[in-house]
Amino acid sequence: MGLYIQGLTMGLAYIAPIGMQNLFVINSALTRTRRNALITALIVICFDMALSLSCFFGVGALMQAHPWLERIVLGLGGLVVIRIGLGLVMARKSSAPAGGSSREAGEGGPAAGRPSEAGVRPASRPAARLGARGLLDTIGTACAVTWFNPQAIIDGTLMLGAFAATLHAGQTTPFITGVETASVLWFLGVTLVVNAFAHKFSPRIIDILNRVCGGVITLYGVKLLLDFALAVL
Repeated sequence: MGLYIQGLTMGLAYIAPIGMQNLFVINSALTRTRRNALITALIVICFDMALSLSCFFGVGALMQAHPWLERIVLGLGGLVVIRIGLGLVMARKSSAPAGGSSREAGEGGPAAGRPSEAGVRPASRPAARLGARGLLDTIGTACAVTWFNPQAIIDGTLMLGAFAATLHAGQTTPFITGVETASVLWFLGVTLVVNAFAHKFSPRIIDILNRVCGGVITLYGVKLLLDFALAVL
């Protein structure tokens, strides 16, 4: 039980600072129905659990051993993350009232799954389905904000890998189970709390928050490209 608690606390310390993931989950909780926000959170959880397992078993060492791999992730990740951020910054302003149908269009229509184009609707209205394209867009974005940050992967490897080196074979399972539990508790908790209060925000406030989230994500992407340029030069 002690190792499980250690893994849980380490997992929370590892997850909380990863800004792009949290911004994506918060934006989804603000602009989507509870059902679709939870689907988004579960997708992010799957990618985050895969990342923490990879870090625990030393994937960051692979990047350190092969600098070209890190450069590819930096360059590609920077471009994708900037695209995601600019999509939020340049999103059209919500025009529907709080009880309107723009959110259904944003989640079930042609632009499904893009948080930048989702309208505003109280979480208590019936949930619209995410749609096939929306689901694919959400999966792609969740993958980008989780995996396209080599420094986070290396830092995670140093943090979790250091603990892995001190554990015996029988101690690994409870520790990593605690880490994975932290991912589930964190992202589901953030989603439920933010979504529960989303109806208290006016469409204008939602638009401002979208743009703030988009701006921060764009800055993350710019930083990745700068790191890419420094690595190449």
